[in-house]
Amino acid sequence: MFAVNVGTIDRAARIVLGLALLAIVFVGPKTAWGWLGLIPLATGLAGRCPAYSLLGFDTCAR
Repeated sequence: MFAVNVGTIDRAARIVLGLALLAIVFVGPKTAWGWLGLIPLATGLAGRCPAYSLLGFDTCAR
């Protein structure tokens, strides 16, 4: 259906960043800004970034 456009290293970095941001909600300053971590986490798990599609980027090795 949708082509994967996020490479392996990019996916790993997005997942780690997403989890780190989500940790802010539960540990540390406990601010709502941590919920923004859902965006990189979702794109990392899905392997597809809508912004990359719009801008024509692709970090996947084919």
